[in-house]
This record gives sequence, C-alpha cells and structure tokens, in this order.
Amino acid sequence: MTPYNRKLSVNPSKWFGSLVLLVAASTLIACSEPDVNATDVTSATEPSTVTQLAQSQQPKAQMMPVSAPSTSQSSILQNVSATVYKDANCGCCKEWIGHAEGHGLSATAHDVDDLSLFKDRYSVPQQMRSCHTTVTTDGYVFEGHVPAKYMAQFLAKPPSGAIGLAVPSMPVGSPGMEYQDKFMPYKVMQLNKDGSTAVYADIDSPEAQL
Repeated sequence: MTPYNRKLSVNPSKWFGSLVLLVAASTLIACSEPDVNATDVTSATEPSTVTQLAQSQQPKAQMMPVSAPSTSQSSILQNVSATVYKDANCGCCKEWIGHAEGHGLSATAHDVDDLSLFKDRYSVPQQMRSCHTTVTTDGYVFEGHVPAKYMAQFLAKPPSGAIGLAVPSMPVGSPGMEYQDKFMPYKVMQLNKDGSTAVYADIDSPEAQL
C-alpha cells in the first residue's frame, strides 16, 4: 500500500489573529473564570496537529498573568486584618487578595451569594461598587481594586468623617486586573459617613499604584 502523505497548509497570519483573539477573550473574562491563565489557553490548543505546526511558524502571543508579581512587595499592611466578601467564581477578586497579601494584609475571604447585602451593610454607594468588598477589623471599608499603597496610607491617617476607599468598577491595569501592558487611568475615591464621596487619589499610570 502506498503511504499517504499530505502536507498541511496553514495560513500563519489568519491563525495568529485567531490566537490573539482567543487569548484576549480568555483574559477579559477572568472575573468569572477563576483559574484562567496562559497555561490553560496553550493546553487548549495543543491537541491539534495544525496548531502545533503553526506554532512552529509564528511566535506565541505574549500574555501577562492577571496577578503579575509586584516588584514592590512590602509589609505596609502587615498589622492589618480584613474580611473580603466576594463571589466564589471571581478570579480578579482572588488576584486582588494576592496583591494585598503580598503587602502584608492578613485576609480572610468569604464567598457570598448576594454581595449587595454586604455593600448595603457597609454603606457603599451604588455608583462606587465593584466586584468585592473588604472590611478591616476596625471597620474601614475598601471596595474593589484599591492599591495596597492607598489602603496603608488611609489607615495610617484616616480622614475625618471617612469610612474607607473605593475603586469603582474594575479598571484594566489596577491591582488584580493586570493584562499585558494595558492600563486605564482611574480614581481612588474616598467614602464618607454622610454618603458623599471625594477623590482620594488620581491614578494616571501603573507606577502611581506602587
């Protein structure tokens, strides 16, 4: 019997474009997929012979893990303990906890079914809400992806009438929301006892978070 050999034909540019789209989509749903990382994306494509051939022809898309090791790991929160209320499937919440613990925070995570109950309990305004709520043992609230640097600064000298800080929504590039070299400028907001808010810090670059 004559051996059957057929060369595979792959269009590198089309394949690479598809891979980039797959990587970007996988990263942006990190909050609902807790364990998505670069290894998972690669392993999902390995079984295909066509994919393996194309990988040998094109460099792999580079993707930074959601929780990139910080060069500014410190102990600025070493004397602080807090409870983090989060959804069980929120990957970026876990990454933020890793960021805070890397700076010394002693965190206890609680997966809850209805986060709004806790946001209401700790007086987080609707427009200031994010994916997780952190409450320190002395009652201060840190909503969302607040950098450890500003948590420590706030706790060292809490402003009069303030109950905590918030980073509304989930800005790309904030702690726990890192993706490649993407960064979205954002504000750290001060939450006050009377329900008002004020800008606590303007974050206009990744370096400003360190």
